Amino acid sequence: MSDDLGFNKIAGAVLATGLFIVGLNQVASHVYEPELAAKEGMHVDAVIDTGGGPAVPDVPPDWGTVLPVADVAAGQAIFAKCSSCHKPTDENATGPGLSGVLGRKPASHPGFAYSSAMQEFGGKTPVWDFEHVYEFIKQPGKDVPGTKMTFAGLKKSDDRINVIAYLHTLNSSLPVPKPDPAAAAKAAEAAAGPATNAPAVAKPGAATNAPATNAAATNAPAAAKPAAK
Repeated sequence: MSDDLGFNKIAGAVLATGLFIVGLNQVASHVYEPELAAKEGMHVDAVIDTGGGPAVPDVPPDWGTVLPVADVAAGQAIFAKCSSCHKPTDENATGPGLSGVLGRKPASHPGFAYSSAMQEFGGKTPVWDFEHVYEFIKQPGKDVPGTKMTFAGLKKSDDRINVIAYLHTLNSSLPVPKPDPAAAAKAAEAAAGPATNAPAVAKPGAATNAPATNAAATNAPAAAKPAAK
């Protein structure tokens, strides 16, 4: 008999606990039930500004305009990056000597073993002129795929112009052309980047062109003043 009473007490306690938990969940669901808006809000697409813009084309400059005013000393200082492979003389090192390179046919310097890629490039390129050197030293491996020259390149246009001005002092046989204003303007326009045609947005508080309202200029009849007594 006592065993039955003990079992009943345990069963009753378990049942009561279960009922309590169920009731607690029901109460909590009503208390913390989210309140939904009666009207859906306006959807706005997020705009992420990556800071990027249209790429500015790298148009070769007008050599007759930029070379006479280029910084030769700066070009010589930048050439220090190349001095581990090239000498500013006829002497070959890891790379060919660069004395007289401007005006020389590619892959033609005596005593240097050029790569097959550079020999092929020399076969279709008559001379190392300003423009070909400008493009090559920007990224040698891209301009002449397979070249032995593993230099990463000079990305800044001004650096390349200054280096070319320095190379021109190394027994160059290539004359500086006369300035071409049209080519100079085209290069300057490309360097400035594309202009946008977006209309200007008026700033808050700025004056507008709307006609001012002048109460005195209206044709409404004036209110009669009360007669003086």
